[in-house]
Amino acid sequence: MTFLFPGSFDPPTIGHADIIERMSHLSEKLYVGVLVNVKKKCKYTVEQRQEMLERIAGSFSNVEVVSFDGLLVDAAKRLGVDAIVKGLRNSVDFQYESEMAQVNLTISGIETFYIQANPSYAIVSSSIVRELSAFNGDITGFVPECILDLL
Repeated sequence: MTFLFPGSFDPPTIGHADIIERMSHLSEKLYVGVLVNVKKKCKYTVEQRQEMLERIAGSFSNVEVVSFDGLLVDAAKRLGVDAIVKGLRNSVDFQYESEMAQVNLTISGIETFYIQANPSYAIVSSSIVRELSAFNGDITGFVPECILDLL
């Protein structure tokens, strides 16, 4: 199957990297989609986030990093994916993502699959990394080593 793993990835975390690795083993093709969201003020540009994700995904021949704006399901259709995949850290994530999945299924017929976050990474989020970084906190252990120099 071909999947699309979308997100803001501002910045990508070890949790994102873990899902990319796990899904690469389960997919014929995995697109990692960097969302261009005009309503969301991102710290990193789309190009910077793509570069970070390309470093993370570089060792997986079946993973391709793309960017998109507009509706997720439109991007999924353009890419010809079988399903969207979302990582879940907790019940709050599930509540939000299940509502979005229902809307996406209703308007496009595209299914959403969930993959549970590794418990070791369940507390890690991009917003935590940005907060730590803003106050010169140590983000080692929260982001993949291969992108530390870009943050």
